[in-house]
Amino acid sequence: MLIDSEQKVTVLGLGYIGLPTAALIARSGSKVTGIDVSRHVVDTVNSGKVHIEEVDLDGLVQGVVSRGTLVASTEVASADVFVIAVPTPHDEEHRPDIGHVLSAARAIAPKLQAGNLVILESTSPVGTTERVAALLAELRPDLKIPGACTGAADIFVAYCPERVLPGRILVELVDNDRCIGGITPRCARRAMTFYRQFVRGACVTTSARAAEMVKLVENSYRDVNIAFANELSMMAEHMGVDVWEVIRLANRHPRVSILQPGPGVGGHCIAVDPWFLVHGAPDHSQLIRTAREVNLAKTAHVIGAAEMLVSQHPEARVACLGLAFKPNIDDFRESPAVEVAAALARRFGQQIRIVEPYARGLPMEFAGTGAELIDLDTALAQCDLLIVLVDHDLFKSIPIEERGDKIVYDTRGLWLDQPSAANGSRLHRAA
Repeated sequence: MLIDSEQKVTVLGLGYIGLPTAALIARSGSKVTGIDVSRHVVDTVNSGKVHIEEVDLDGLVQGVVSRGTLVASTEVASADVFVIAVPTPHDEEHRPDIGHVLSAARAIAPKLQAGNLVILESTSPVGTTERVAALLAELRPDLKIPGACTGAADIFVAYCPERVLPGRILVELVDNDRCIGGITPRCARRAMTFYRQFVRGACVTTSARAAEMVKLVENSYRDVNIAFANELSMMAEHMGVDVWEVIRLANRHPRVSILQPGPGVGGHCIAVDPWFLVHGAPDHSQLIRTAREVNLAKTAHVIGAAEMLVSQHPEARVACLGLAFKPNIDDFRESPAVEVAAALARRFGQQIRIVEPYARGLPMEFAGTGAELIDLDTALAQCDLLIVLVDHDLFKSIPIEERGDKIVYDTRGLWLDQPSAANGSRLHRAA
């Protein structure tokens, strides 16, 4: 279904979710203004280009910008619908920070008119949408705000989180089901009408608090299951067992589906969202907290094992393969691969090389370390020790003939065709 061409939409935040969302809405017909605090981001989008790597996003943005249905700005524009898609980080003690969300609410408050719809898409602690509504009520006492008035409100406030996979964002924003929570049932219905204009998946309504918790639960579920795999991997290494074989055989049970272990958990969702639940109910979240701790401990375990291996080969040139938090994307947020590689670079300096096909330069964590970004062919030609941190397709394509003479520390089970160190080879399969 096409969006009403007269409808104006303002999207606040042009990051990994905001920009694809704004472009999709613009493609369907609305006049969309994307807002970002970064002048670089605004100028990039207005030139029809993108500042993030995502499949097919560059062509989509170029098309909607050239047609005039998407423009970017640093100034908030009036609209019929306001979509807030700004970051929600946490501090060093894992306490959620909704400052960007509240700043976005303050920015749109002067622009609000009766009949407007305000949607929060940012992953948020339970109760954040109500805080947004309360702040709007404080800033705009001339309007009846849901949750702060009696009778029918003048505007609508709702929460609707994304549930997408990097690399498939455009497809999943359209095809995946949406959980839409309103401050009131009327708000939820209004937001559902909006999403049905460009979402093919089912749009299911609930309360704002329930929708907020749904998002956090989805990512916490993944974190807990990854923690089980990571804990198994450390146990298996301690016992001298190949965890990849154990998982492969255990998964032959019809009701067992263990995930694959790795060097930790990354990304802005799975590595962050569980802490929002822990913060909201600290006395009732033992399992979720423990899973987070297990996954953080796995990264520390890999750093220790890698440092020991490099120390045993002081003359070896070392290549860390991958920095992204998952394969085939350029997203390094909360990446355990970055943490491992940066720790090695800080300790061993110029002995460390980095191979990351989705990076044009090294992240700030490597500043002053002497580590160098090189391509894969150079690494295979020059390096003696390979540390596999990300299972990019490019790395999977390396045949055993090109790596058989290398010392390998494989944290992803990428090269299961190569026998493990326990069998006398030079492959050290990670716990």
